[in-house]
Amino acid sequence: MKNKILHISYILLAVLAFAACKDNTSDLSLGGDCAVTALTLDTYKGVIDTKTQTVVVNVPEVFDESAMTVTELTLSAGATANIAKGQKLNMRTPRTLRVTNGDVFVDWTVSVRHDEARIYQFRLNGKYNGVINEEQKTISVYVPAGTDLKALVPSITLSEGASVTPLSGVATDFTQPVAYTVTNNTAKAVYTVTVTEIDAPEALFVGIPASKEDLSIEELTACEWMLANVPKTLYASFGEIAAGTVDMSKCKVIWWHFHRDGGVDGKERFEAAAPEALAAQVQLRNFYNGGGSFLFTRYATNMPAFIGAVKNEGCPNNCWGGAEASPEFVGGPWSFFITGKTSHPLYQNLMQGEDANQVYTCDKGYGITNSTAQWHIGADWGGYESTDYWRTATGGVDLGWGGDGAIVVWEFLPSDGRGRIVCIGSGCYDWFTTATVEESFHANIAKMTRNAFDYLMQ
Repeated sequence: MKNKILHISYILLAVLAFAACKDNTSDLSLGGDCAVTALTLDTYKGVIDTKTQTVVVNVPEVFDESAMTVTELTLSAGATANIAKGQKLNMRTPRTLRVTNGDVFVDWTVSVRHDEARIYQFRLNGKYNGVINEEQKTISVYVPAGTDLKALVPSITLSEGASVTPLSGVATDFTQPVAYTVTNNTAKAVYTVTVTEIDAPEALFVGIPASKEDLSIEELTACEWMLANVPKTLYASFGEIAAGTVDMSKCKVIWWHFHRDGGVDGKERFEAAAPEALAAQVQLRNFYNGGGSFLFTRYATNMPAFIGAVKNEGCPNNCWGGAEASPEFVGGPWSFFITGKTSHPLYQNLMQGEDANQVYTCDKGYGITNSTAQWHIGADWGGYESTDYWRTATGGVDLGWGGDGAIVVWEFLPSDGRGRIVCIGSGCYDWFTTATVEESFHANIAKMTRNAFDYLMQ
């Protein structure tokens, strides 16, 4: 019996040893180390990170990396690799460098990074976003009148590995334009930053909180995009509009993107969820009757009923939504239909998908709340037996539809001196995700919104 127990123990030890040998990152290093200690492509030395097992080779901003020669490759003693010194590599995509030493191997990722000297975001005092013109290398920042320009603190987002002078985070006098020099190895760029006080913005992003920093993350993402991409724009609360403390004499467009986790379903629930907006409805109605235009998105699409834009004072009759903390991760691109409306200004120059009659707004892996405010069409329920009946009852013009025919994008045309209103209630229209997804179809959200501003500001 004792010999049998010992025999079983030997078998277990052999199995454990075999499992350890199969782990290519094992600390046992059975055949020796598999480190890369030096790698040079052409004349450009790689930066080695042993923790991530990566080698990054920086090259000039304009450089053809399709045929780079391995001029230096140094490995641990006794190690070999699948790439050899003198070999030519196409480095337009990362390469795997497998280093083998005895019975173990380690895969290293070798990639090329172009030197880039670029400012991606410029913000003053944590709330005023700069509008960046990359072609002209200018940055325009608009701040409310009365702001002290002599000690504004910039926060600057740069290309990876780049540095900037004057420094980010240092109080700076912006009473005159300030030149910011960005350097990154061989790359260099100079941006001129101009700060302008505006007491009469040309467009407003409105919301319930007194400060934009208290917006929901979905609302804030949309707001900051607008402040960084639409010139002469500011954030204003409904309280400020109701109090008349915002100069709207030059304002052409007001945008409200309203989010609530779980959705806002029905007119009564909207009234309960947004009393601050309703407290400003007289001022908003006056703006509209005077020729001002609106962009209402997500649950803000209920608001036209309260400012005299909807004939029957109706609101979207089919609304729902999830929570930002527990989004739905999509399995493929989401879209809505625009058949017959592809020439509308809202849909110009978007990234095309498989079907030109659809607008695609996100990609596989995107986390979405599917927050929807739409008009159900059908004799079964909802009060609108057909699209024609909906048009007659509401005075609206349908511009986009869900797969079941529900109206998800619509507008109210100017008449009798009143402005234009564009409403986007599709669940596909989403600004923020917790997921890390490569920007592809999602760029259509910003482009479509930019189109809406151009359309409404005519």
